[in-house]
Amino acid sequence: MFLGIEIGGTKLQLGLGHGDGHIHSLWRGRVNTAEGGEGIRRQIVTAFPELLGSANVNASDVTGIGVGFGGPTDDDSQTVIKSHQIEGWDNFPLADWLSDLLDKPTVICNDADTAGLGEALFGAGKGLSPIFYITVGTGVGGGLIIDGKIYRGCGRGAAEIGHLRVQHPETKEALTIVEDLASGRGIAGRAKSLNRIWQAFQSLTDSDIPLTAQLLSEAAKNGHRQSRQLIEQAVSALADGVTETITLLCPRRIVIGGGVSLMGEDLFFAPLRRLVAERVFEPFAGLTDIVPAALGEEVVVHGALALARQKFGG
Repeated sequence: MFLGIEIGGTKLQLGLGHGDGHIHSLWRGRVNTAEGGEGIRRQIVTAFPELLGSANVNASDVTGIGVGFGGPTDDDSQTVIKSHQIEGWDNFPLADWLSDLLDKPTVICNDADTAGLGEALFGAGKGLSPIFYITVGTGVGGGLIIDGKIYRGCGRGAAEIGHLRVQHPETKEALTIVEDLASGRGIAGRAKSLNRIWQAFQSLTDSDIPLTAQLLSEAAKNGHRQSRQLIEQAVSALADGVTETITLLCPRRIVIGGGVSLMGEDLFFAPLRRLVAERVFEPFAGLTDIVPAALGEEVVVHGALALARQKFGG
C-alpha cells in the first residue's frame, strides 16, 4: 500500500491505496494560507495517523509515498522550487522531510503532472497515448503523459501551458500569458479591472459577495452579456494555448479538469473545441480529442499513488 498526498494552494489531501485507480481511504483538509508552508506541514503531521486510524491500517503497511505539489519541483534534489500561492516552500526539501517524518521513501512531482498521470492511467485518457492534461483552476497547469509515464523535460518540469504567451484582448499589440486570462483568478481579476463589467455585475448581485469565475459563469448562463464576453475571451486564450500545444506535440487526447472547466459544455468545452478546430495546424486537424477530466477532486491523489507505485514497486 502507498500514501498519496496532494499539497495545493487551497486543499490538502492524503490517500491510501495501491496505485491501481482505487483509493482505500482519504483524508481531506483546507489550507490556511496565512499559516504558510509550515501550517500545511503541521496538518500532515496530524493527518497521517488520523488516516491510518480511519482505514484500520498500520504504518508498516505503507511501502512508500508519492506527492503532487502545487508548484514546480526538482527531480534530482526532490525539492520544491517554490509555490506561487503559499509562502514558506521556496527550495524546501519536501521528499527528505516526509521520509524523515514518516520513515518511508518519498517521490515528489508537480500536481498537474501527477493529475495527468492519474487521468492517463485510470481516467479520461485511459488506454491512449500521448495524453496532455490541463488543469484550469486558480492557475493553469499542464502535464504530458507518454506511454503511462510523466514527461519531465530536463527534470524541472515541462508542459507549462499556462505560461505560453498569447495576445491580450484589450491591447492587441501586447502579450500576456494564458494563465492571466483563462484561470479562475485571471477571469475574476479582469472583471474587477474592467469597470463596465464590474459595475454591471454588482448591480445583479449582493456587493458583499466575493467575485469569482464561478459567479461570472452563472451570470453568463443567465444572459449577462459582459460576463459571457469575459469568459469567451478566457476560452479564446486557452484555445490559443491548446492550438500551440497540438502543433508542438500532437497528443492523442487532451483532458481538461479544474474548477473553471466545470462551467460545462456550452460555455467552456464546445466553444473551446470550435476555436481549436478553426486555428489548429491543418495537417493535425481532427487528431486530438478534447474531453473533460473524469477523476474529480481526487485526481492528484490517484496520480500520486500511481507515481509511488512506479517508483517503489508493488
